[in-house]
Amino acid sequence: MTPQQSDHEAVGYTDDKAAYLKRLARIEGQVRGIKRMVENDTYCIDVLTQVSAVNKALHALSLGLVTDHMNHCVHDAVASGDPEAIEEKVQEVSATIGRLLR
Repeated sequence: MTPQQSDHEAVGYTDDKAAYLKRLARIEGQVRGIKRMVENDTYCIDVLTQVSAVNKALHALSLGLVTDHMNHCVHDAVASGDPEAIEEKVQEVSATIGRLLR
């Protein structure tokens, strides 16, 4: 739990949790497949193609989480009318997007 989240506050992705878990399981399977490819001395370009697919899947997952955060947590801060809460959530999203782009 983050300092910004109270014990009773729902996270933004709660409604889509099952879908996120399914996507993560698929990504986990892809990573295991890459491991097998390396164990089996698969051609480098084929391994890199699969690494690229995992990266794309993780980026899509990240985008979904950021979108859910904005639709839930940032929206709630705006609805509260509290300028400090709004600024905190905007800064949080900005820092997160910055980390994702590195």
